[in-house]
Amino acid sequence: MVWRVQCGDLISRERCVTVYVDDGEVVLVGPPGETARLSVGQLGQLRAALNEAAELAGRRR
Repeated sequence: MVWRVQCGDLISRERCVTVYVDDGEVVLVGPPGETARLSVGQLGQLRAALNEAAELAGRRR
């Protein structure tokens, strides 16, 4: 399962942050070479994705 959360970079280009589970660990991938700028709503989506990934990772251990 992979979660993608839309975000922007410092000059307002559209980017995304990706969350997935690999071998029982949560992996967070930001935009390559960029800074992720998240609105409050996007931060809520990222938090939800991280929570779901943590639950999934915990079951795979």
